[in-house]
Amino acid sequence: MSIAPPDDIRRIVYLGTPELATAPLRALVEAGYEIDLVVTRPDARRGRGRDLSPSPVKAAALELGLPVSHDLADIDTSRVELAVVVAYGRIVPTSLLDELAFVNLHFSLLPRWRGAAPVERAILADDEITGVCVMDIEPELDTGAIYAQATTGIDDDDSLESLRSRLVQLGIDELLGCLQHGFATPTPQEGEPVYAAKITADDCRIDWAGTARSVHAQVRVGNAFTMWNNKRLKVHRSRLGVWPGDGIVVNVDGQAITLIEVQPEGKPRMAARDWANGARWSPDQPFDS
Repeated sequence: MSIAPPDDIRRIVYLGTPELATAPLRALVEAGYEIDLVVTRPDARRGRGRDLSPSPVKAAALELGLPVSHDLADIDTSRVELAVVVAYGRIVPTSLLDELAFVNLHFSLLPRWRGAAPVERAILADDEITGVCVMDIEPELDTGAIYAQATTGIDDDDSLESLRSRLVQLGIDELLGCLQHGFATPTPQEGEPVYAAKITADDCRIDWAGTARSVHAQVRVGNAFTMWNNKRLKVHRSRLGVWPGDGIVVNVDGQAITLIEVQPEGKPRMAARDWANGARWSPDQPFDS
């Protein structure tokens, strides 16, 4: 459906689930838009206690005093002018797309990295740039035409959190720009699609047969681990090259990477040097053993 002119868009329904979708919701409220309804995924079991807890978007919506639903059928298309989707996690049915204008804030430069984990996949692929797109929604996954986009470089030491934070702010700026100044005629996506599959345990297990850059990328994405004496060792921070201090230097395919912070199984995070001293690790002893 066509999108109303800026002056006619005041009431919005918001669809989102994870933490990165909370800041755009807050930005819409702060900009004066009335959020008629927030739709998010149902409460799920999270954390060690496995108690049911709300999604980050639901928690933010309740804090803001906004109505929340887990059911798309609760959207009253006669009451709102636009639906904004940010990492909702489900496909919007065609019947609803026919009744209400939808836009999606996606965290990649489409058509590269369509799908669930675009930021993670950009880091793992050693992409030099990435960005955000404000896009139309179609029944197929992330195929819609693009209203606006912005780019940013990916630094060698960008973590998933730092890159996401930058992308979220870029996305907020682009989304508010479209809302306040109008949605330009969307441009169809050009190029070969690349899909961003969900991150699995295999993606998190450090591949020491790769390169120092690929190992560093795994650490930057988060939840990276290796095996040491048949126990899992998480690696939380690393840097390319040789760095003095609390780190330990590992040779990967002829290049150095310094592990800075690790977490042995059943223990808290610690400096890698402290772990190495206690474990009696030395550079000639391979990981994944």
